[in-house]
Amino acid sequence: MSNDYSGYPLIAILTPFVLAFIIGLFKEKYIKIKKAIVVLGCIASFIITVLLIKPVFLDGKIITYWLGSWKPVDNIAIGIGMEVDALSLFVGLIITAACALSSIYSIKYMSRDDGLGKYYTLFLLLAGSMIGFVFTGDLFNMYVMLEIMTFAAIALTSFRTQKDKALEAGFKYLVIGGLGSSLILMGTALIYGQTHTLNIAQIALELNSGGEKFTPVTILALALLLVGYAVKSFMVPCHTWPPDAHMSAPSSISMLLSGVMSKTGVYGLIRILFMIFMVSGNKALAYLVMIWGAITMVVGVSMALLQTDFKRLLAFHSVSQLGYVITGIGVGLTEADGIANLGLMGGLYHMVNHASFKCLLFLCAGAVLYRVGTTDLNKVSGLGKKMPFTAVMFFIGAAAISGIPPFNGFASKWILYQSTSETQIPIITIVELIVSVLTLASFIKVGHSVFFGAEREELKEVKEIPFTMKLPMGILALICFVFGICSNYVIKGILVPIVDAIRNVPKYIDNMLLGDLSLLHLENYTKSDLDFAFRGEYNPESFLILFFIGVIAIIIAMTFGIHKLGKCRVESSSLEGAMDTKYEVFTGGEKEEFSKVGPHDLFWGMKHDFKGYFNRLSNAHSGVVNDYALWVVVTMAVIIIYCFITL
Repeated sequence: MSNDYSGYPLIAILTPFVLAFIIGLFKEKYIKIKKAIVVLGCIASFIITVLLIKPVFLDGKIITYWLGSWKPVDNIAIGIGMEVDALSLFVGLIITAACALSSIYSIKYMSRDDGLGKYYTLFLLLAGSMIGFVFTGDLFNMYVMLEIMTFAAIALTSFRTQKDKALEAGFKYLVIGGLGSSLILMGTALIYGQTHTLNIAQIALELNSGGEKFTPVTILALALLLVGYAVKSFMVPCHTWPPDAHMSAPSSISMLLSGVMSKTGVYGLIRILFMIFMVSGNKALAYLVMIWGAITMVVGVSMALLQTDFKRLLAFHSVSQLGYVITGIGVGLTEADGIANLGLMGGLYHMVNHASFKCLLFLCAGAVLYRVGTTDLNKVSGLGKKMPFTAVMFFIGAAAISGIPPFNGFASKWILYQSTSETQIPIITIVELIVSVLTLASFIKVGHSVFFGAEREELKEVKEIPFTMKLPMGILALICFVFGICSNYVIKGILVPIVDAIRNVPKYIDNMLLGDLSLLHLENYTKSDLDFAFRGEYNPESFLILFFIGVIAIIIAMTFGIHKLGKCRVESSSLEGAMDTKYEVFTGGEKEEFSKVGPHDLFWGMKHDFKGYFNRLSNAHSGVVNDYALWVVVTMAVIIIYCFITL
């Protein structure tokens, strides 16, 4: 269906690719001009993507474009097509917005680095490939874009070669990421051999228009694609490369790898499960995905509690938070009813929320690194007074990721709690709640270690970050707040159209192929199937009022407490024979400047009680890439066997 917007997706993709080629011609010259070009190019792609909101979200259209005008003939796709529905546009908006903010943040953050010509060229390649991945309607083009994305990300991970273990992190990414890409390529080849096409819509039509859908070839293809995209979306035990990659990469890239690039893996899983194989209603696969997501949550947050580096801790939280998204997708696979749609909405909602608060937290870590030169929690203390803006941004991001109202993390988690509690394995709801508590605990540790405590002598000259670094952080913090208090508008205006697009496969196929769907043995899907009843509906207005009351109460209490404490100290010092004050701080008798609790010790009691579990988990993450590759291979074998048994 050609329309006035049909060329917009191609422009959004080509803009960063063409600009990458142009700035690459001048090597390391004209860096200031290159910075401006990158920022303007990313903003242009974002604006073009925003212009698709009206036709896609408001008018309910699907945008298609055939390269070279090679349109389908007799219901057969013979060219490469792009198709943008509500799901594609949703992920595309996340990608383009994050790339625009990251490019602005990079202006000052990367100013001390060498080789910026290469950095900005790779940055644009990464941005263009992520946009191309979600806008294409061709399965092989998804793989091509994934490969460009992967190799650009690997180069950016190792960009700061002088940094300890940067090259090692890039090598791990290369091995594990390459293994995941190989599985995706093999799965794509098997599907092509079975259907003789690479167009997603036609593949779905061929596999679901009669005959046996699950043959040995298609089952193997499904298993390979499932594990391949599990690597890209950080699902345990295919999660081992992000911690090293995020820790070594510049924070402007870490935010993209964690908050955005991981969403392409989730997008691939949704396309494979809901559209190509249409396994919605298959309880065996639904419970597999749900349990897989729950395990990912637990392992990710457990490893985060053990970390003493800010960025590495955030990387493991990326693993954990994506577990929530995967769990929501699993609930969506159970049926096509209200509860399943509620779970799918929760997973999609948490996708955009994770992108906002995780990007914000990585930028906070980048701000600390920019001013202090390290993200080691043992070496940083008392930055709250020196960097108040960064401290406030951190606490907003920490509250959002921990699921504290009225921020956006609570809104999406609340939906997930409702949906998973209605499944036949409600223990997942308990797991989600426990993981949220442990998430909060780990960020209390970070906040205490970085922003509280006594000021270190060597950090007395630390200053706040420049405006171009503050601006993206402020925008992300605002998103965390707005998406929390406006959850009902987000659900009705954004999530309902996306779930409709995911469920309404016949519309996607009809729009792409312009053919007769009488062979497609599916009941016509309508938006009325999205009706559901919220149980214990989240009322953001009430939480917002309570939030402000709590903030005012804390301010009053702190003001009164400080005044009273100062008065008591004056009075006690004037008393003859006053008691020695060295015991006033904590219970150990330390002098005040040495009273900061280290990141290892804040939750020492809990870690000691569960030391067997934490020791085994820590030892399993050996850092040996051979072990990690073996984990992926074993996972592949298990999933293949499971799929052949259950399908």
